[in-house]
Amino acid sequence: MRKFLYLIQFILIKLFFFILKIIGYKNGSNLGNFIGRLLGPIFRSRKLIEKNLDQSGVIDKTKYSKIVSSIYGNYGRILAEYPFLEEFRNNKLNNYIKIEGLKNLEKIKSEKRKAVFISGHFNNFELMALQIEKAGIDLCAIYRPLNNIYLNKTMERIRKKFICKNQIEKGRSGTRKIIENLNKGNSVALMIDQRVREGIKTNFFGKPASTTTIPAQLIKKYSCDLVPIYIERERKYYFKMYISEPIKISSKKSIDEITGHLNKILEKMILKNIDQWIWTHDRWKK
Repeated sequence: MRKFLYLIQFILIKLFFFILKIIGYKNGSNLGNFIGRLLGPIFRSRKLIEKNLDQSGVIDKTKYSKIVSSIYGNYGRILAEYPFLEEFRNNKLNNYIKIEGLKNLEKIKSEKRKAVFISGHFNNFELMALQIEKAGIDLCAIYRPLNNIYLNKTMERIRKKFICKNQIEKGRSGTRKIIENLNKGNSVALMIDQRVREGIKTNFFGKPASTTTIPAQLIKKYSCDLVPIYIERERKYYFKMYISEPIKISSKKSIDEITGHLNKILEKMILKNIDQWIWTHDRWKK
């Protein structure tokens, strides 16, 4: 039964993608916003979003309704923009994204430095790895396969062809591949905002949350630069991406200290645009 439902979901999304390509990027993103606000609560738990907002304490409860609607709209835009990642890759949609800090990528490239790029699931987060690789950085990116086996093939093809060619599946074997890439002098892009089983309990908005230590371990063991990156939706279908200067973390700092520092960086990113983070991760699950 589950496979049948996955197949129906796959067919509907493929049909949706086909329609989006006909109506174009701007209209497609706006349609995604409308559908996300309309149907979002069916697919993504409003209760979980509000629970996470409660845990974080980032906004007053009287503003929940407006924020949650905006979050669903953002989800819809992200999905609707997937068919247009090819155009972003091929410079056809450059007018819709501004990048601050390109000189920092140029420095990493020219000096052949290894970097750990860290961020979270903000807006059309796929654009971040896409732009880094476009700038000529030898990059590997981590991904988690979708549960829908039919849709996963489509998404994997999009990711490997237009986002980052060197995609590594999340897991223990993935960690080994990351190390292999670093030993070759490549950089790695990591999303650090999800709960993990193998992590440590570190404060996130003042409450303990299971947090990955992989970025801290890589930075410490392989002397990688830390480069926080962030993307915001300035309005509708226009983006601005920020690439921070490479940061050298002291080897004297412990894994726990570095991990706590990374959570603080992530908090600041989230607070820039509260409705532009994906709040449906059960981040504080015990």
